[in-house]
Amino acid sequence: MLAKLEIDVPMCQGHGRCYEVAPDVLDADENGIAVLKSDEPVDVERARAIAATCPEFAILVKEVR
Repeated sequence: MLAKLEIDVPMCQGHGRCYEVAPDVLDADENGIAVLKSDEPVDVERARAIAATCPEFAILVKEVR
């Protein structure tokens, strides 16, 4: 199953954990805030693992059916 990630920008504090574990999926803007590199879905388990790295719960996982 696939999922799309969404970043809740106001909640993101720029800790960097997400883009350190998934540099192929996420990057940082000039302020260190997470940004998606692509709108393409990823494996749902990987998406959940990426989201779990965020201490602010700023990464949302939306399953694609």
